[in-house]
Amino acid sequence: MSVYYQQTADEVMKLLDVTKEGLNDDDVETRQALHGYNELADGKRTSIFAVFFSQFTDLLVIILLIAAFVSFLLGEVESTVVILLVVILNAILGTVQHAKAEQSLENLKALSSPIAKVMRNNQITEIASEDIVVGDLLYLETGDYISADGRIIESHNLHINESSLTGESIAITKSNAPINGPHEMIADQNNMVFAGSFVTKGRGLIAVTAIGMETEIGKIANLLDTAKEKKTPLQVSLDHFGERLALGITMICVVIFSIDLIRGRELVESFMFAVSLAVAAIPEALSSIVTIVLAFGTRKMAKENAIIRKLYAVESLGSVSVICSDKTGTLTENKMKVQHVYVDQKVMPHNELQPNDSIQKKLLIQALLCNDALNQGEKEIGDATELALVKLGRQFLFDELLVRKHYPRVAELPFDSDRKLMSTLNQINGQTFMITKGALDILLPKIMKIETSKGILPMTDEHRRKIEEVNYHFSQNGLRVLAIAYKEIGSNRPIDARDERGLTFVGLVAMMDPPRNESQAAVESCIRAGIKPVMITGDHKITAIAIAKQLGILEDPSEAIEGQEIEKMTDKQLQEQVENFSVYARVTPEHKIRIVNAWQEKGHVVAMTGDGVNDGPALRKADIGVAMGITGTEVAKDASSMVLTDDNFSTIVKAISNGRSIYTNIKNAILFLLSGNAGAIFVVLYATIFGLPVPFAPVHLLFINLLTDSLPAIAIGLEPHNPKAMRDKPRNIRTHLLTKSFTARVILEGLLIAISTVIAFLTGLETGDTLTASTMAFATLCLARLVHGFNSRSKASIFAIGVFSNKYSWLAFFIGVISLHVVLLLPSLADMFKVANLNSTQFMFIYCLAILPFLVIQWFKVLFVRNKK
Repeated sequence: MSVYYQQTADEVMKLLDVTKEGLNDDDVETRQALHGYNELADGKRTSIFAVFFSQFTDLLVIILLIAAFVSFLLGEVESTVVILLVVILNAILGTVQHAKAEQSLENLKALSSPIAKVMRNNQITEIASEDIVVGDLLYLETGDYISADGRIIESHNLHINESSLTGESIAITKSNAPINGPHEMIADQNNMVFAGSFVTKGRGLIAVTAIGMETEIGKIANLLDTAKEKKTPLQVSLDHFGERLALGITMICVVIFSIDLIRGRELVESFMFAVSLAVAAIPEALSSIVTIVLAFGTRKMAKENAIIRKLYAVESLGSVSVICSDKTGTLTENKMKVQHVYVDQKVMPHNELQPNDSIQKKLLIQALLCNDALNQGEKEIGDATELALVKLGRQFLFDELLVRKHYPRVAELPFDSDRKLMSTLNQINGQTFMITKGALDILLPKIMKIETSKGILPMTDEHRRKIEEVNYHFSQNGLRVLAIAYKEIGSNRPIDARDERGLTFVGLVAMMDPPRNESQAAVESCIRAGIKPVMITGDHKITAIAIAKQLGILEDPSEAIEGQEIEKMTDKQLQEQVENFSVYARVTPEHKIRIVNAWQEKGHVVAMTGDGVNDGPALRKADIGVAMGITGTEVAKDASSMVLTDDNFSTIVKAISNGRSIYTNIKNAILFLLSGNAGAIFVVLYATIFGLPVPFAPVHLLFINLLTDSLPAIAIGLEPHNPKAMRDKPRNIRTHLLTKSFTARVILEGLLIAISTVIAFLTGLETGDTLTASTMAFATLCLARLVHGFNSRSKASIFAIGVFSNKYSWLAFFIGVISLHVVLLLPSLADMFKVANLNSTQFMFIYCLAILPFLVIQWFKVLFVRNKK
């Protein structure tokens, strides 16, 4: 497309083979056949059935299915049914999560105006935006959304807001002059318009140069469709854990099965033993438990203004080490505000103006008169810079409507991109004055005098030098500067550009899109928590540096880089240098993806915040995309993992803290499950080695895993938030769940549970009844694991964290105990659960054995762990 902005308007018309009469019907038909319709293509979607069946490809699930099949062959119908129910439930949960499919392309389509005005057959015609073809002449007016990319043929004070594409909050002034630069950024192509933006002022005639997927917004749609989401650290850890667990279980089962056959045990019994071991080892409800814990986490975060769209993003937050934040509307307010003024040869903050001072009052009034913006209640109309001047006036109780009524406008010379000035003719106290505002570099050569407290003085070289110094200082601090001047005109008459000379300087007004009040504190919290905040913006480098300095993101300007410099880097070079920069300015959507990817390649977990269409691809590419709920486009929200309902950057910090606590809780829940399962495995291994009967029926282990294990595990996942969570650095995502210390705890705690269970089993065997022995082992294992739930709440002792601080743990414990006793005491359930009738002495013996591991572990924690949480 670069060829178009380099050409003159006439050359573009010739290149597109179109005249001012527009295309005829034959032209439209030919071009539609060549380029297609002006719409965004749909990406390939995976069918819901394919998603459902993909849930059965996990190694642990495959082992469970094999166990169910073997159980069925051996006549264990109850075991078969329960295993299948668990597997199907997990598959449904996974499918439901996927069913919340991304609708990014649909929302991108919605950005296009449904109706467009074009010149065809030498007359203006309204057509559906999808029928626009390359070469159409498109008429634009104030308020119109732009449906295609195009080259400006005519511009009449045309201003276009491109913030959703470029990140710049200020409307761009457009012209039809060619641009000489060979590779201008979108934001610098002032003679082009782009689909997805809208007209804030003026009108224009556009020659359409690209439609559909060939537009800039189409390229973003393609990036959205091709950007692949990464698995979260927890998903990676669980996958790694599942693979190792599956391999270990398979090897142990094969070994045990082989030993049994060699020792002469029956084939069926050997199979049954292997099945028991597999069922004992696999935490069947792990996936469901993690999903439930994450779901509860999303509810808590929603109350704190963070809506989680993808469950696993909750845990990802806890791993974030880099936050790549968009500037406009995320770190800043997305509204221009006056910060400083230069008047009467003095620089002062905007809030220190004195309306009683005649010169300062004159500056305020003239800023309202040479101005078309309105701020009536919550309704704001007009250009962002003019609205900033209106708000400055209202701060000192100057109502723009009353001021304009008191000093009526009798003529005007609107702003245009060539002059870069605006002038109005107003009646002030019986005299006629022309007030002019605009860029200082244009206005200063036209100024002959300066207004001071000593009177109106000739403009000297010293005055000019001082004004230029102040302007340079403002500009270097990212401020947008407007100069205001005036002169008296003898009578009411039309004015033109020739009148804009011989002016008297009043002052400079410097404004910017300021940082949100809470952003600086949020940035400081991130840095304390070991998280690097990075600004990525389409805005100018100087502006970005100024905001980043205020927020504490950047200390030295050398930490900032522009998109053009990134363009010259290879991916490898960017990866090598990415940690040297804290600010990335004038970037494109492609640059944002490359930056996020470079951080990820360095081993970081990256959060990306944004609100515009241009942020969509990077939001999806990041480990967690965070969209703004109020100012964010639907495209940004749909591409994100989390939406902030208050558009508050500090909410992310709260969410990260919650995410860290949730990960710790999930890890503790997994520890609880694995240590309990390890206890069951050790018991089965003991029975195998010493040639004892099978200690558990598969239905025993399923009962424990699905009921008396699942509820305590969920309760552990709901452990109250740890206020110390943000004191630590982000965890290393390369560290898997099964670390040496974690594995040691699983084995040691599992051994303690196994010892109690084996003692119960051997005691039962002394009665001579295998069923009684199996029942005592089952009851002891079940109760020991229920009590063990209190051990797994934290590394610290239960007394350090509060015995009753987690009400869910007690609820889960009582439900588990009651459920176990229902199974043990109801005769009608005896056959289904393969249990014998126990006497009171046996029950008391079971209770004592079940509490023994808890006492040992708590004793160790009280002595050695203290208050570490």
